[in-house]
Amino acid sequence: MSGLPKGADMSDSLEVVARATTGTRESRRLRRQGFVPAILYGHGEKCVDLAAKREALEAVIRHGGRIVELKGAVNTSALVRDLQWDTYGVHPLHIDFVRVDKSERIKVRVPLDLRGEAPGHRAGGTVNMVLHEIEIECTPDTIPEKIHVHVGKLDVGGMIKVHDIELPAGAKAVTDGEETAVSCTVTVHKTDEAALSGAAEPEIIGRKAGEEGEAAAGEG
Repeated sequence: MSGLPKGADMSDSLEVVARATTGTRESRRLRRQGFVPAILYGHGEKCVDLAAKREALEAVIRHGGRIVELKGAVNTSALVRDLQWDTYGVHPLHIDFVRVDKSERIKVRVPLDLRGEAPGHRAGGTVNMVLHEIEIECTPDTIPEKIHVHVGKLDVGGMIKVHDIELPAGAKAVTDGEETAVSCTVTVHKTDEAALSGAAEPEIIGRKAGEEGEAAAGEG
């Protein structure tokens, strides 16, 4: 299972130590000692194998940090690129950091959050969230926790495309603007489906049971 913490706060810091060796056995040993294996890469520099105290890392995750100030074995600003969890989604198993500069523009995926009530929903339609997140380009210190999608004008048969979504100041959508993010469709209930199915069946034309009996008697 993988996932990313939400939000952005440049004040988050995390103490890290260097890893001399790598591999499954070493990673398991580190986890038994209360550490989470990590790797740092990006900006054309060499990859650095690191580890962080699990409690400290979990605190950063709970706080919602996407940008972290790494301290100790390295001292740099980094983006949490990927976070792997255990089977139950309780403890982090591994984390990927990417070097970033506070002034550069980076690409990140941000979840969408529906706001308001669609007129189409009140009219009996179904609001469908086609995209649950989109990719945007922005500076590290302006990464939003969520991007709000307002559905207050969404009618049955209507849709909201990526280019219709209001982004934070300075952010630009990387996801294709013509992609549908949210739609509102007609709700078809099972009873309606059955009625339509019955109406579509052709009428069987033939003799009634009584008529067939009379015809048989006449032939005899």
